Amino acid sequence: MPSSSIPRRTAIKAGAVFLGLSLTSCTSEAGPTPSSAAASTATTASPAAPSESFTFGTASQPLGLDPALANDAESTRITRQVLEGLVGVDQTTGEPTPLLATEWTESPDGMSYTFTLRPGIKFHDGSPFNADAVCTNFERWFKFPAALRKQAPGTSFKGVFREHADHAALSVFKSCTALSALRVRISLTERFTGFLQALTLPAFAISSPRALAAGKADQLSLRRGSQAVSAYATHPVGTGPFRFSAWDSAGVTLVANKEYWGTLGQIATLRFVTYDHPQLRLQALLDGRIDGYDAVTVGNFDQLVKRGMQIIQRDPFSVMYLGMNQDIPVLKDLKVRQAIELAIDKDTLIRRFFIDNTAQASQFVPPKLSGFNNNAPALGHDPAKARELLAEAGYKGQPLKFYYPLNATRPYLPTPEKVYAEISRQLTAVGLNIKPVPVDWTDGYLQKVQNPGDHALHLLGWNGSYADADNFLAPLFGEKNGEFGYQDPQVFSKIDRARGLPDGQERTQQYQTINAQIAESLPAVPIAFPISALALSDRVVSYPASPVLNEVFTKVQLRP
Repeated sequence: MPSSSIPRRTAIKAGAVFLGLSLTSCTSEAGPTPSSAAASTATTASPAAPSESFTFGTASQPLGLDPALANDAESTRITRQVLEGLVGVDQTTGEPTPLLATEWTESPDGMSYTFTLRPGIKFHDGSPFNADAVCTNFERWFKFPAALRKQAPGTSFKGVFREHADHAALSVFKSCTALSALRVRISLTERFTGFLQALTLPAFAISSPRALAAGKADQLSLRRGSQAVSAYATHPVGTGPFRFSAWDSAGVTLVANKEYWGTLGQIATLRFVTYDHPQLRLQALLDGRIDGYDAVTVGNFDQLVKRGMQIIQRDPFSVMYLGMNQDIPVLKDLKVRQAIELAIDKDTLIRRFFIDNTAQASQFVPPKLSGFNNNAPALGHDPAKARELLAEAGYKGQPLKFYYPLNATRPYLPTPEKVYAEISRQLTAVGLNIKPVPVDWTDGYLQKVQNPGDHALHLLGWNGSYADADNFLAPLFGEKNGEFGYQDPQVFSKIDRARGLPDGQERTQQYQTINAQIAESLPAVPIAFPISALALSDRVVSYPASPVLNEVFTKVQLRP
């Protein structure tokens, strides 16, 4: 939290209660059915039509507006307003809650789920939302071809369901069947405890099949900067409370969906405007050009406090790390990777570049999640020992290309250029030959560091999207990938097994074992569990801050 000198009205702690609770799965029971009062709220339009305009400052342009292919924070911030999934997230408990599905049941063997869909819903293009639309989306994700997946590394399907249709025998997803217009069954090849939680990911929001076809969603024939996108990814069509209006060089404009099934709130026009430098976002807020912005940095925190602006902090639910690519020969040696960890002074990095109460990380699962291992091995900071290990490994000054992003502020990485400079200094001090490779975030940074390539080291992080250890470990370390070149069949097998175990002591212990094993083999150096923060003008009464970034702007309350 900010220091006690901050006035109470300017510093608001937006902790998410659900992260502090015991995270029990709700996949073993029928899903919650809305009470009559809740159902009434969900199907009745708000008393007053939205009339306000709201402008939000973002750190970068979205990489694409098709959430199945782009999972960066700025893309999903926008698509969460336009598209909805079957299952939502309860802001208090963190458990799955009805969204486009009003209820669900799980088969006794845990191999299928039957969803009852909300009636009378239409996509923004007027086409009906029904079971066929749900299955069209699931089949599309399942059948993404390998070439498309390589072009768009932001796909989430494989991280959740393990494989696509070209390796169907290894996939957790089996089929989607429309039982009737408003009942759909999703079948799995094995039990997956986190299935319902995974469906809350923006990647599994349901798009209009008509719009997907018209926009040739699987043909990335257009470009936004250096990013390949489809026509659909420039004009998404969902069932959400906001419709897409425009995307230009300044940002994205959405308008209220007057036919929305739920409560619309106060905002009629919602604009996301990009300011790629923290000081520019700060100044835009002070000048009244925006109503709020994300990714407050240490450098402008005090300025916001002095000007009486509201600061809302999210509970930590991300991990920032230094990636190491074992496809680079020198990094195959564990002693070299250990030397890199020993060279890094995490305390200094956190003190200089992260908001107060950011915690040091020794593993990739945040402390409040079941499966966090209090005894995961960590080498600590010891430059002398780092030099010894490099000598033992026979390191002869081979150059290590160190990739880091420019013009980007992520929830897990507020000032990447400064973080790079300090880590590079620390690594150079123990004798490593560091070669900087700066890459603009919008110039394909993610593709360059997540695909096979010449990156030896890189800065990145992972923001959790649902409260399960699998959401952190499976996407990063569930299989060999181009980011780390990490190959440990035993860990891969343990992750596969853990995700099918029922919630309880055995599952928790399995994830604790996995965390310890990853820490020992060191495919990357976890550095911090960062606190992230937003800044808001006095016009904002409340903002739905969420550790998993499930922030829908219908819940923003503005002063009259």
